[in-house]
Amino acid sequence: MPNSNAKLPKLFSPKAIVAAVVAAMSACVLGLLVWKATEAYTAALAQGERDIRNLTHSLAEHGSHSIQAIDVAMGAMVDLLKYQKPRADRFNAALRKTADALPQIGEIGVIDPDGNRVYSSAPDLPSHNNADRGYFISHRDSTDPSLHISEPLQSRLTGRPSIVLSRRVTREDGSFGGILFATIESRYFDNFYHAFNLGPHAGITLLRRDGVVLAHWPDGKWSGEISAAFKARIDQEAAGYTKTKSPFDGRIKYLGFERASQYPIVVTVALPEDQVLAAWHQDLRNDVFVALILMASVVGFAVLLSKEFGRRTQVAHMLRDREARYRLLADNIADIVLRYGRNGKISYVSQSVEPLLGLKAADLIGKPCFDFIHPEDIPAAAKANAELTDRTMTRTVIFRTRHADGSLAWIESNFKLADDDGEVVAVLRDVTQRHQMEDELNALNERLAELATTDGLTGLANRRTFDAALPREYRDRQQISVIMADIDHFKGFNDSRGHQAGDECLKRVARVIGEATENTPALAARYGGEEFAIILPDVSEQDALKVAEAIRLTVRTLAIPNPASHRGIVSISLGIASRTAETIDEAKLLRTADLALYEAKRAGRNCSVVASALDDHSAGRKQYA
Repeated sequence: MPNSNAKLPKLFSPKAIVAAVVAAMSACVLGLLVWKATEAYTAALAQGERDIRNLTHSLAEHGSHSIQAIDVAMGAMVDLLKYQKPRADRFNAALRKTADALPQIGEIGVIDPDGNRVYSSAPDLPSHNNADRGYFISHRDSTDPSLHISEPLQSRLTGRPSIVLSRRVTREDGSFGGILFATIESRYFDNFYHAFNLGPHAGITLLRRDGVVLAHWPDGKWSGEISAAFKARIDQEAAGYTKTKSPFDGRIKYLGFERASQYPIVVTVALPEDQVLAAWHQDLRNDVFVALILMASVVGFAVLLSKEFGRRTQVAHMLRDREARYRLLADNIADIVLRYGRNGKISYVSQSVEPLLGLKAADLIGKPCFDFIHPEDIPAAAKANAELTDRTMTRTVIFRTRHADGSLAWIESNFKLADDDGEVVAVLRDVTQRHQMEDELNALNERLAELATTDGLTGLANRRTFDAALPREYRDRQQISVIMADIDHFKGFNDSRGHQAGDECLKRVARVIGEATENTPALAARYGGEEFAIILPDVSEQDALKVAEAIRLTVRTLAIPNPASHRGIVSISLGIASRTAETIDEAKLLRTADLALYEAKRAGRNCSVVASALDDHSAGRKQYA
């Protein structure tokens, strides 16, 4: 018969358990290090792509706007030269004024059909002949009136590298009348790109769509062509991002490119791979250092764990005593049970506080209960607590508190007096999810209300909102003005460019109208189709005219091409009416503004007409173009 006192074999010794814990924790630390490094690497590449794409977009817009400003100025001059031969002193002064206003212009001037300058912004009219220049020959042999962007040239006037922007001057009979040109010196782009301080191995390149390099920073190369593969890609994609080997310095770089929206130019931005990942490398070194510290901590923890095994028997006895006392409560309630005295200090808290809030029950004993309530909610909780005057009363309050991980939790507390000594028992329940659902429902209701009052395409108020607001404002205001606006030749615009372009046009015009009335009591709405309406409370007719003119001029500066208009760009007409003694109601005010708009259309469009001018039949009409 075997000895009944024989000890059972130990399946796991304390040392084996400690070794397993150390191995597991070490594996977790190393795994976390590898995971964090991988995630950070991916994030660094994604952030680098965002930064490069954003910078490329900004530089493409800068290049486009730099050219567009010159193109707009040249457009009016070409039209003038088609029909007139202006006086040299006056036209040269106008050219100098244009060059002063646009810092990117080195020189702007006119070359006659023989290649000689006849007008120039330069102090003295240059005498050299430009008939051999490629841009001159291109305009001479082609009737294309659009803007031509040359390859980089050595300026014969200044000797500095320059890009020439030119447009053909066509006489009334259709013959070649010379060219109008403007130069942009290379240092203009060099100075602008240098300000970004991207580092010695970064690169910014300005290209023509045909692959000719117009500018490259920082080494200042202004000639050469890109590879055929990259040229094919920028023909197919408006914007892109890739990892490539730089043709300028041979380094591996991340490169972003974007075509300008209005002109045949492309901007590329390239950053070296080591520069994009510099912060990641530094973080990785720091993480390795932290990992070593954690590993040392794990070893220290193993030592403490070994000592803890020696005290576990004593702890087990203590736990059994507490278990007998609180088993019923712990097994049957998931809410937090809290007991505190009239002084607010906690004398008991159930173990459910840990799974609900991540807090240790033992750490809360003896601390004021109000320390765990959000400061803004303490007055309500204190008031409810003060109202407990006898044991039959129960009070409920909802307050905010912080979870151990720092997140905000909403708690519903029901409490009452536990005895005549003033101790209070409170039952706390986490209602965070319910509160979040209520917030989401409120946000959804607000969004539905917004959709009901907003035009889905333009973001302005819709017709229903305008029709509701106008009677109210007319009733409450002694002085009120209304502006009716209509996009000129919009049907022709849609027919020639398509409805998608028409929608984009409506959005851009609506954005101008919305910005003109932003942060004011005015209400801007899409009235219908291409027509807009604006309510201007407490605004006189003349002040409303200023608002209308500001909108009209801003829309014109958008320079949205409109083949249906003789002006070639999108414009708007506006009618303004203000409340007078003869205005019997808001409907009359709106009709008057509509009549003024009709007069603006009849007057040739692209103008603003005030309703007060409609009464002067001898004057015919009053318009501001």
